[in-house]
Amino acid sequence: RSRIVQGAEYRGYCASKRSWFYGYKVHMVVTKEGIPVEYTFTPGSYHDMQGLRGMPLNLPEGSTLYADAAYTDYTIEEMLSDEGIRLLSARKANSKRPHEPWVGYLISISRKRIEVSFSDIAKYLPKTIHAVTQNGFLIKLIAFIWGYTLDRMLKL
Repeated sequence: RSRIVQGAEYRGYCASKRSWFYGYKVHMVVTKEGIPVEYTFTPGSYHDMQGLRGMPLNLPEGSTLYADAAYTDYTIEEMLSDEGIRLLSARKANSKRPHEPWVGYLISISRKRIEVSFSDIAKYLPKTIHAVTQNGFLIKLIAFIWGYTLDRMLKL
């Protein structure tokens, strides 16, 4: 049903909405103030960890990344830990390495800023984005993210 992207690679599932979609997933790192620092796009069918692996993560040593349960990967956590970056992802109930309850609470509180950033960016997006090519579509998405970033920086 999508004119710009076609094929099984771009067909993803949104668990929170319990629906399928054609397109891209946006993976973003934001500051405590909600300013996007890094972002990447992956086709809808790709797992969220592929988005994290695709980011250069040029973050200062001692940084903490808060993420949802889809970003749970113990190998990546250990690699980032070696670089001085702490990845705190929400854990599923059957996790082999569960967090302490207070850490889970801290993660849920900190993740709200990320979710607010996404909903704020969604406010900037029109209902439809007129694009003829995939690159044109991605350029427009990048422009909306940059516009949001500038808006947040000017409000500081």
